[in-house]
Amino acid sequence: MPKETATYTHGHHESVLRSHRWRTAANSAAYLIGRLAPGQRVLDVGCGPGTITADLAALVAPGRVTAVDTGREILDQAADVAAERGLGNVEFATADVHALDFADDSFDVVHAHQVLQHVGDPVQALREMRRVCRPGGIVAVRDSDYAAMAWYPDVAGMTEWQELYRRVARANGGEPDAGRRLLSWARQAGFTRITPTAGAWCFAGEDRAWWSGLWADRTTASVYAKLAVDGGHARPEQLTAIAEAWRAWGEEPDAWFLVPHGELICQV
Repeated sequence: MPKETATYTHGHHESVLRSHRWRTAANSAAYLIGRLAPGQRVLDVGCGPGTITADLAALVAPGRVTAVDTGREILDQAADVAAERGLGNVEFATADVHALDFADDSFDVVHAHQVLQHVGDPVQALREMRRVCRPGGIVAVRDSDYAAMAWYPDVAGMTEWQELYRRVARANGGEPDAGRRLLSWARQAGFTRITPTAGAWCFAGEDRAWWSGLWADRTTASVYAKLAVDGGHARPEQLTAIAEAWRAWGEEPDAWFLVPHGELICQV
């Protein structure tokens, strides 16, 4: 497949959006919050259902946020979130991060959460994010790292899930272990002033059932499930077994799951 072509592995099934709507600036962009200020103009790349977008808009008001994604349907959902919160400083547009339809130096902050792992050419995406960011502004990116995810207890089938997901994501043109590669990609894109950090989500206690349930549903009912079967990576009965493993893990009282992320603040 062409370098800049990639299939979004997750799709927008309800089980995926269940996870995406949980995201906030506090739990998914804490490394960026201290760099935000009222009056800034922000580009939020790959905004999804818009919960992080809305938080960013509240933090920079009366500044404006432009939120972009590849599909109109998900942008409509993001617009509904902004409207529900009474935010009038957000605008929405479809966009391809490899070729953003904005002039040079248009934004003070360019933000992308869980985007670069899904694109065909993350270095070109970062070049474009750099191009539309004004001198003195920042590009902020955060991506998870599937190979580094860890859990307890070691329920049979969970390792198979990890290996399968990484296989499917790479076959779709993405890089599931993006977190560890962000610094390298940013340097290739021309950034020289970079602050790399790491963050994590941890699911245990009461939220373990929520996390296991959404992944069980995603494994059998989402675009990812179809891609896994159609691509010859798994049979339906294998996906069912993996979903059952997720649910079994979620029933363990001591269940614990770590999702590590790489994070970068890149000064332009």
